[in-house]
Amino acid sequence: MTQRLEDVDVRTEPGSDRGLGWLLTLGGAIGLLSAAILIIEKINLLENPKGPLACDLNPIVGCGSVINTDEASVFGFPNPLLGVAGFAIVITLGVLLLARQTLPSFVWIGLQAGVTFGIGLVTWLQFQSIYDLNALCPYCMVVWAVTIPIFVWVTARNLRAFAPASPVTRFVSDWTLLVNILWYVAVVAAIWFQFGSDLWA
Repeated sequence: MTQRLEDVDVRTEPGSDRGLGWLLTLGGAIGLLSAAILIIEKINLLENPKGPLACDLNPIVGCGSVINTDEASVFGFPNPLLGVAGFAIVITLGVLLLARQTLPSFVWIGLQAGVTFGIGLVTWLQFQSIYDLNALCPYCMVVWAVTIPIFVWVTARNLRAFAPASPVTRFVSDWTLLVNILWYVAVVAAIWFQFGSDLWA
């Protein structure tokens, strides 16, 4: 007979997720700050459409060439608003873990759904920025950089909790850091092969 999800004890001992708590708190804070700055830059651009933005470093690296594109408002409003809301939740959960609170199963499921949505959106935006827009927004890249480890470590934790006997769980748990590093390498390589030395032009 199949056991209902709510009957399965997937909670860990209080304090055992403190490392993840630090990642969620610090990564969420960095992501929230970057998203907030992007909103400020959007407001500055609305006030002065022809003025340069502080994050415009060169023709490739800058917010100005990205912030007004359709990709920057994929749901009809600026993407950073999603970041502000999402990272605020991430920070809150991180602080709770640092306070040695045990989060119930539905919270972990909700967090997993959120980070999966986040990494999916980030991956799509990476592809659009690198291969379609041919432009890189610095603060967007900061959001990319913190979303990847948050997704990887939350997923590794939830795999151990929900599917401890799975071969996928063993692989991800044993190689969590390597998975994260290789993900970074793949993104950096894609950027380098697309733009090369033009990044510093």
